[in-house]
Amino acid sequence: MGISCSIEKRRMIRSARIKILSFALILLFVAPFSVDAVVVEFNVESNYDIFSRSSLEAILQRSTTKTDIYVEERWWDSLDLDRQLEIDKRIYQLGKEFDNRIYPEMQSLFDYNLHHPVDDSGKLTILFHEMFSESGGYFNSGDQYSRYQYNRSNESNIVYINARFADKDYLDGFLAHEFMHLITFDKKEREYNTREEIWLNEARAEYMPTFFDYDDGNLSRRRRSFISYPDNSITEWLNRSADYGSVNIFVQYLVDHYGIEILVDSLKSSKVGIRSINEALEKNNYSEDFSQIFTDWTIAVLLNDCSINSRYCFNSKELEDLRIVPMTSYLSREYGSSSASRRVTKDWAGNWYRVVGGVGDLRMEFKSNRQDNFRVPYVLCDLSDSCKINFINLDNYGDGEIKIANFQENYSSLTIIPSAQGKISEFNGEESPVYFDWIIETGERERPPQEDELMIQELLAKIEELKQELARLQRELGISQPPILCRVDNNLYFGLRNDEVKCLQEFLKKEGVYPEKLITGNFFNLTRQAVVRFQNKYASEILHPIGLSQGTGYVGPRTRDKINKILELDQMISS
Repeated sequence: MGISCSIEKRRMIRSARIKILSFALILLFVAPFSVDAVVVEFNVESNYDIFSRSSLEAILQRSTTKTDIYVEERWWDSLDLDRQLEIDKRIYQLGKEFDNRIYPEMQSLFDYNLHHPVDDSGKLTILFHEMFSESGGYFNSGDQYSRYQYNRSNESNIVYINARFADKDYLDGFLAHEFMHLITFDKKEREYNTREEIWLNEARAEYMPTFFDYDDGNLSRRRRSFISYPDNSITEWLNRSADYGSVNIFVQYLVDHYGIEILVDSLKSSKVGIRSINEALEKNNYSEDFSQIFTDWTIAVLLNDCSINSRYCFNSKELEDLRIVPMTSYLSREYGSSSASRRVTKDWAGNWYRVVGGVGDLRMEFKSNRQDNFRVPYVLCDLSDSCKINFINLDNYGDGEIKIANFQENYSSLTIIPSAQGKISEFNGEESPVYFDWIIETGERERPPQEDELMIQELLAKIEELKQELARLQRELGISQPPILCRVDNNLYFGLRNDEVKCLQEFLKKEGVYPEKLITGNFFNLTRQAVVRFQNKYASEILHPIGLSQGTGYVGPRTRDKINKILELDQMISS
């Protein structure tokens, strides 16, 4: 009996221990969600916050060796328990990734240690709160000061991440991007009492996900933005997707060919922007300067062909097939032609203009302002698509010309790539426009008058024959006029010229998104803007399913599908 009691007592004790251990484990996982959690009030930026708040309360969700991670209390309480567990696990992984990889590698690369004049914890604070959907996060330099210096300071090394991305794979890339902004502040403003140019500040931050090889989709998103707006200046910063696209693709090329040391050494320089890049290039024994590298980049995004020259391609696998589509002008092949054009651009923006057709010799005259410091490479491709690169030599007035003998007979295209490179510092987002002009002339073949008369008679006879055949078909089918069938079966994009573009323009005009109503068959800026309006009009069907919030102007599968459905419905109604 005594033995039996003793055994039973041991069982009860063991059962109680198991229950206590289980309860402790439950507390370990649910503690972050408990009512006793640490709640802190933070100042936030109202222009990022989805509710335009200037402050909010957040819960200390996770702490690691180098991070304190807070989540907005209101947002957190709106989640069910499964979502809370899922997000808690993801942000804990984020904290460990920062501890074990992001911080030590960026610390070593940029010679930076987490320090702050007020907060001596040696940690990075990460605050998740609800932001507008297009924002991944932000860094506020005001937090680097005490409240005596800046009354809205959170007095810590802090970065802000959009809560809607808290469970995403690309979260690590967002954190590396924002942490780079913090390091840039420390190196430029705290150490040298200067401020980095915004475009270069963003370029370094944009490269960090690539540096860590995070497969976060960031490069794919930036590539799409660049393809949609390739002529966007890399130095004029208006915080648009086009700005991020162009500066990202440029910095990919820069590091591809000149190494991460250029970003590192330019950050450690007392200079900023282009001047710091030039200093870093010289320090690393490169003969090229920023101007030459930018010019090479404008050629690379057009050709992307290492066989022509290693400078004119991308080395990274993700960008090996990147190529922009130039605006194309078609010259008359029968009689020759002349054409004049005035264009507007900004400093450090790429421009690509292709010429095809013509007859006989071709002469192009380029005119600019000498103060705008243009560089004008051109690409001449022969009939077998073998291309060579040369430059238009400009005189002291910014003018120059090229002459190409027997252009139509020997070459398939000529592409000029002018870029203004006059301004090199103090970019403020409101840069002055820069203008340039060109004139194209091609030779004209003399035709005997009797040959012209014969051709006219043949054409008139053919037209009459076609009219008669059309009338016969109308009688047989019992219709007063042939049905107008219009579809968009191919992807359409900037620079194209064909009948499908005419169909698109007719459609956009009828949809009320093309106020200019020009039916030219040329897919240029007005058509692209109209496509953007149409895509935004049907965003739930075209944009949202592929994660876009703004139209791109590219007529791809989803846009074509919506256009053709409307066209088919219209044709059914009319019949």
